[in-house]
Amino acid sequence: MRSSSPALQILAGPKALQHLREKGLSPANIACIPAAAGGPKGLLLCALDKYLFGSWLPSQPRSRSLIGASIGAWRMACACASNPVKAFDDLVQLYMQEQRYSATPSKLEISRVMRKLLSQLMHPLREAALNHSQHHLHILVNRGVGALHPGTQRHKAGFVRASMANLRGRHYLAQHMERIVFHQGQTSALFFNQMFDAFTTHRVPLTADNFDDALVASGSIPLVMEAVRDIQGTPPGWYWDGGIIDYHLHLPYEKLDGLTLYPHFSDRIVPGWLDKFLAWRKARGSWLDTLVLLCPSKEFIKNLPNGKIPDRKDFNRHGNNWQAREMEWKKSLSAARQLADEFHEIIEKNHWAALAKPLHSSLM
Repeated sequence: MRSSSPALQILAGPKALQHLREKGLSPANIACIPAAAGGPKGLLLCALDKYLFGSWLPSQPRSRSLIGASIGAWRMACACASNPVKAFDDLVQLYMQEQRYSATPSKLEISRVMRKLLSQLMHPLREAALNHSQHHLHILVNRGVGALHPGTQRHKAGFVRASMANLRGRHYLAQHMERIVFHQGQTSALFFNQMFDAFTTHRVPLTADNFDDALVASGSIPLVMEAVRDIQGTPPGWYWDGGIIDYHLHLPYEKLDGLTLYPHFSDRIVPGWLDKFLAWRKARGSWLDTLVLLCPSKEFIKNLPNGKIPDRKDFNRHGNNWQAREMEWKKSLSAARQLADEFHEIIEKNHWAALAKPLHSSLM
């Protein structure tokens, strides 16, 4: 059922907000689209994704960096398909219907299911994702170092140490994890070419030989799934979910030639996955100056089943009753069409100035 209240919020950094109020927004302005980790939460954005990549962005082609971690990487790979609308529909269907586990699934079972899911999804669009002429796909993955070095099998103890280090500060987490950027094309997004935070960053070209492993590793949740070992083109080691370092992708977007359009399931940008437990660890500063955030309103979320966006806790809450879980998710995704409808209406009526609000104040 369509809510009578606005479903979509538009939040913008200071430079982006000035642009929206003076010039509105056109596809030609968009240099980058990030996509956060977050498991089932990312599905809520697929209706909006279909509109953005199916019709709006292609109306004014230009070079764009698509950057994702975990399900965000999978969404951005779908965006590179020759038929992105179908690819997003396939992602939703496979994500819901393939994930039917035993009562207490092991890491191996979950990893096998997810690899099969991604193989079915990506096989038809791998070539397009590797060769898209305008969309340059970036898949974020994390490599263990320190206590999570290639020779260790003590991953639980290693992640306990990494969590304690992150509690002291994000730069301490850099002693335990490195960022791997698998990028389509000859070069990666500009800001990956130089050190911009404490994390060592390896840039690795995406190829047919490492594409599948990169996508699986990008969503390999520590202690829930098996790590991916020794991906082609990378240093030896264990590879995990890109969201550990880059959960909501707090990156220096202001260095790019254009605005960054960020479809997100939250009005909060959390730098790393471990930071979501730390209320004071928020994204802020000049990196967000050119960012336009599209996210669901609190009122919209309140009207979803159970008053929340679908998340990984639903697997435990419903257990083997996957029918109930899928029914809830389908209701949420049906409601999420309102996000796409409202974005289309804003474009048609050029209501950017009236509806856009400051991003930084929402993050404080």
